[in-house]
Amino acid sequence: MTISEFADTIRSNIETVFLGKTAVIDMVLAAFLARGHVLLEDVPGTGKTILARAFAGSLGLSFSRIQCTPDLLPADILGVSVWQQEEKGGRFVYRRGPIVNQFVLVDEINRATPRTQSALLEAMAEGQISVEGKRLKLPEPFFVLATENPVEFEGTFPLPEAQKDRFLLSLPIGYPDLEAESRMLEHQRRITHPVMDIRPAVQAADIGSHAATLQEAVSQIHVEPAVKAYMLALIDATRQEPRLRIGISPRGSLALYRASQALAGIRGRDYAIPEDVKEIAAPVFRQRMLLSPESIVRGVLPDRITESILDRIPIPEYK
Repeated sequence: MTISEFADTIRSNIETVFLGKTAVIDMVLAAFLARGHVLLEDVPGTGKTILARAFAGSLGLSFSRIQCTPDLLPADILGVSVWQQEEKGGRFVYRRGPIVNQFVLVDEINRATPRTQSALLEAMAEGQISVEGKRLKLPEPFFVLATENPVEFEGTFPLPEAQKDRFLLSLPIGYPDLEAESRMLEHQRRITHPVMDIRPAVQAADIGSHAATLQEAVSQIHVEPAVKAYMLALIDATRQEPRLRIGISPRGSLALYRASQALAGIRGRDYAIPEDVKEIAAPVFRQRMLLSPESIVRGVLPDRITESILDRIPIPEYK
C-alpha cells in the first residue's frame, strides 16, 4: 500500500463520522506519517474528541484519553508501582498509565499543571517515559493528539514554549459547513454516536510494522534544493519579522521539512513541491511564533503574519 492509498483509506473511514473537514484530516495524517504530534486549538463542541476516536479506530491503535485537570499528577499519566502481596512475600508491580498506548488523546492539556505537562514532554520528544528511575519505551507507532480551549483561561496553565515546540502541527477545526452540520443532525436519530462503530481500515495486527514502513517512506520523499531553499527563506523571514519577538527555531525548520514530505506523499507524489510547503506552513508556524508585546496588544494573529510572509517570498521555479 502506498502512502496516498493509505491516506485515502483512512480519510474515507474517518469521514463517515467526522464530516466536512477533509483538510483537517489530511493534516493529522501528515503529522502521523511524519512521526509528529498534533495540538488542536478550538472552542468546545467542534469535534476534537470525535476526530481522535475516529483516527485511532480507523488505524486499529490502542487508545487512551487523559482528561487534564489541575489536580492531575504525573503518576496518573505515567503509571506507578504498587505492592502486590504473594504467598511467599510480596513485590512491587508496575501498573502502566494511560500514556503507554499507541494513540493518546490529551484533552484540555492547558488545564494540567506545568509539572504534569513536563511528564508529557519526554514521551512526545523521545518516545519513552521515566518511572521511578527506570526508562520505559513506549509502543510504536506513538501519537499524541492534544486539545486546548483558546477562549477559556480560568484555571489553566499556558503551555511553555518548549512544550508547544514538541507538536509538529497546531490546527483549528472550525465550524462545519451547513451541509455537514445537517448530516450531523441526522446522526442524532441513533442511540449511540457513529464513531462507536468505527472499525480498523487497515489490518490491526500489522499496524506497527505497516506504519513504520510508511513513515520511513515519507522520510525518503525527495526535496529539491530549490524547494529546500524556499523553506529556509520562509524560516529566515520569521526571524527578521519585527512583529515577532522570536522567529521559528531550527526544530521548526525540521518540522516544516518533514510535514511537507508527508503532505507530498498523501498527494501521491514522491517529491515535495513549493505548494506543499505553502499549505503546511501555517500549521507548522502557528504555535512556534512568539509575538512581540506590541503585536499582542494590537491583536495580531500568527496566521496573518504567515500569510504576509508567504505573499512576500516568491515561489521558486522547479522541474
